[in-house]
Amino acid sequence: MTLFERIANREIPAQIVFEDDDLIAFRDIAPQAPVHILITTKRLIPTPNDIASDDASLVGRMILAGASIAKSEGIAEHGYRLVMNCNRDGGQSVNHIHLHLLGGRQMGWPPG
Repeated sequence: MTLFERIANREIPAQIVFEDDDLIAFRDIAPQAPVHILITTKRLIPTPNDIASDDASLVGRMILAGASIAKSEGIAEHGYRLVMNCNRDGGQSVNHIHLHLLGGRQMGWPPG
């Protein structure tokens, strides 16, 4: 069971900011920006490589949730970043797809 499944099952505490039947969003415990929220699926999909065509609506809902959370966090107007990493070299540290919502400061490129 992944860390994110354990958070969704309330086995590990987290500061949850959004939840529905399929998604859960919570504050990152090691934030890289003033606002750093992880949006993930409750059903395990290990990496972006494992997203099936049947998952398109679910992944689209992750992005819509990110935009909605950005509004509620007060960062939508100034801007924010949505990032999904894939595998070790792509920066994925938990093998369960998740979208990083980062904002509250100027975001540079490359990230870091």
